[in-house]
Amino acid sequence: MPRIQQLPPSVITKIAAGEVIERPASVVKELLENSVDAGASRIDIDIEEGGSELIRVVDDGHGIEPDDLPLAFASHATSKLQSADDLFSIRTLGFRGEALASIGGVSQTTLQSRVRNAPHGAEISCRGGELSPPRAWNGAPGTRIEVRHLFFNTPVRRKFLRTPATELGHIDEVVVRLALARPDLHLRLAHNGKKIYDLAGNMGLLERIALFFGPQLREQLYSIEAQQGPIRLHGFIADPACDRGNAKMQYLFLNGRWIRDRSLGHAVQEAYRGLLMHGRYAVAFLFLDLPAELVDVNVHPTKIEVRFREAQTVYHLLLSTIRERLRRQDLTAKLKPTIVFAPPEGDRHFASPFNPRSWNLTSADPPPPPATLRRPTSRA
Repeated sequence: MPRIQQLPPSVITKIAAGEVIERPASVVKELLENSVDAGASRIDIDIEEGGSELIRVVDDGHGIEPDDLPLAFASHATSKLQSADDLFSIRTLGFRGEALASIGGVSQTTLQSRVRNAPHGAEISCRGGELSPPRAWNGAPGTRIEVRHLFFNTPVRRKFLRTPATELGHIDEVVVRLALARPDLHLRLAHNGKKIYDLAGNMGLLERIALFFGPQLREQLYSIEAQQGPIRLHGFIADPACDRGNAKMQYLFLNGRWIRDRSLGHAVQEAYRGLLMHGRYAVAFLFLDLPAELVDVNVHPTKIEVRFREAQTVYHLLLSTIRERLRRQDLTAKLKPTIVFAPPEGDRHFASPFNPRSWNLTSADPPPPPATLRRPTSRA
């Protein structure tokens, strides 16, 4: 039987990268979170070939001290935690200290940073986990990170990357989520030198929704706001006529972090019960603010799943707030009149299989094909 042995650092790094870095969009997400935590007001993202060849993120945050640059690529090294107690009161987007170590282990990364008011900064390179000595750098205050040739030393994983267009789509979604969570951020995204987004920091949330999803959707949004104890809910829900075939348009943010939660998604769907056909999903942009000690964000390596201490309270707050807002809205004019079929004369036991509340048809929708609407024949 083989003897137990400790894995070398290079293997450990690749294993950790497999948990955190799934594709180029994962790199972009981690770097953007670091920029936000650094207090950046502007972030520029440049991508080449869907991120497989180049991911460059430049911010105007507070920067990194030259002596700390080697530690930035060390595993589980972070400035966002001081003790184990801090894990139960996370107020930053990142905190694990794994991102740059994982990224540097599977790419050729250059980190350049300058602290504000410092005469100069420094830069360091990491090639597959191997660090270069820090060097002086005279760039602008903030941090500039270039990630080149992602998965160059793990060719099997590189083969699993999709086309540049597909990978760019995933990156686009990461940027959209951050843009919605932080409307005060100036965000610019370019791919192969072509600008995709340039969102000014004074652009409001509704303006960004209109840009990403169309002005028609913005005109059919209803604002919601509620509070129960220290838990605050605000945002927008869409008219039932804006339903979708999946739940991708249900954006849920917790303390500025995009999250995925089945229970809260169920609350949204339950609030729309009777207004959507089976298999259709509501559109919503919801923001939850609650004390950090009431939620555990340390339950998933990518930090997109959380655990609430008062899960039932949050669930019922969403359900009751959305349901009450829809109840106050006059949706009758937007529903197509239902065709009612009278039972055959003398047959009082006939029940129509068509439930009017299950229809979600606008005036532009054609009626159901007549062949599908059959009246039963009378019995002798």
